[in-house]
Amino acid sequence: MALKDVKPTRSELINLKKKIKLSERGYNILKMKRDGLILEFFKVLEEAKKSRGALAEGYEHATKTIAVANTVEGSIRVKAAAMAVKENPQISLKEKNIMGVVVPDIEASSVIKTVTGRGYGILGSSAVIDETATAFEELVEAIIEAAEIETTMKRLLDEIESTKRRVNALEFKVIPELCEGRDFIKMRLDEMERDEIVRLKKIRAKAQAK
Repeated sequence: MALKDVKPTRSELINLKKKIKLSERGYNILKMKRDGLILEFFKVLEEAKKSRGALAEGYEHATKTIAVANTVEGSIRVKAAAMAVKENPQISLKEKNIMGVVVPDIEASSVIKTVTGRGYGILGSSAVIDETATAFEELVEAIIEAAEIETTMKRLLDEIESTKRRVNALEFKVIPELCEGRDFIKMRLDEMERDEIVRLKKIRAKAQAK
């Protein structure tokens, strides 16, 4: 706010005081929101650490089991068992709200299957193939969970950054400039009042002299 654009009037002073009060209220609300979002972010961050660990373990276990299956059963039989699966995992994407931030709520079904549900039947199965199928089903579950958590974490982080920028703008720019304008108007009004008193005294002195 350029002081040269500020009109030194009482109405403008009242207007500025209202803006300052409104800005300070907004600042306090945004600050509480920022702090709340940071707390939520750290909660999700802990979940993300666990999710990443589970994902890494699941991937390592799945690659080991399929390597064993290819060695024991042969890659052709393993591929045939994989091709026999007819029911794909079903994913429904919903939304939930965390302190005004819309984040994904992913629900998955038909990921973990029974031996008969895998399509290759009991006769076409073996303990090694079953273990490999279970390992990859669990890996898919871990991937879906990780996708939800990572997306939630990113959206919370984006909102935290946006809120921080707004808090900083109010704290270091908007409110100080409004206060500067208010103080300038007060000073000018005081000067005008003193000038008016001096003028009236001169008029009274002249009147008395006559």
